[in-house]
Amino acid sequence: MSCDKLIERDRYDAHARALLSGMSDALRSAALGSDAIRPSLRTPYLVYEQAIRDLVRPDDRVLELAAGSGMHTQILLQTGAHVTATDISPDSLRLLEQRVRADTGALTTQIADMEALPFPDGSFDVVTCAGGLSYGEPAIVDAEIRRVLRPGGALICVDSLNHNLIYRLNRWLHYRRGERTKSTLLRMPDLSRIARISQGYSVVDIQYFGAFSFAAPIITKLFDEPRAQRVLDRLDRLIGVKRAAFKFVLSARGLN
Repeated sequence: MSCDKLIERDRYDAHARALLSGMSDALRSAALGSDAIRPSLRTPYLVYEQAIRDLVRPDDRVLELAAGSGMHTQILLQTGAHVTATDISPDSLRLLEQRVRADTGALTTQIADMEALPFPDGSFDVVTCAGGLSYGEPAIVDAEIRRVLRPGGALICVDSLNHNLIYRLNRWLHYRRGERTKSTLLRMPDLSRIARISQGYSVVDIQYFGAFSFAAPIITKLFDEPRAQRVLDRLDRLIGVKRAAFKFVLSARGLN
């Protein structure tokens, strides 16, 4: 495992242990998924969740990459699918098991490196990933996703885009503060990565969001959060946001 991966694993383990040590009913009942995202930044996560509802069927076998502490696992379980949530951080997966209610689908957690998934070829009907594509070498991760998907399978992901200079500067500042590793900056998805990971599927839908998300703190001072969300979404539609986007959602089905 690379040095940066060890740093990220240890960081997420420490954060999860801190939350586990103070685990309370309030934390167990805390909002997950799009409900946990401030309204002005919520739209891409709503679209991600809708793609899951559209493409994941009851009893599908779903692999969640970089599941972390389960922020986006609950929506998968609500489909009635058999979900395998994976991450390199064992303590994050322990926290996931405490937070997520497997009251519809079936949940399995497994420590796994997305560059070397411990599953046979064609093991899953759907692979999902929310914000984790930069935690592995792109060509290796993309190949692993295709390997573990069955023919006809689907990929659904939401992540950040790496073209807007404002967002790139913000990520670099987080790196300088020791809050993320250099490799995650270098691997942040761009349009060429999206094109490569989309290859081999019969139907691909890509949507882009948040060209003006950096202005959300200002806009939310002028309007309430729900109205700020509508303003930001309207601005995205007006300019046909793509390269300037903060987030993208990819849903692809029918793997050849």
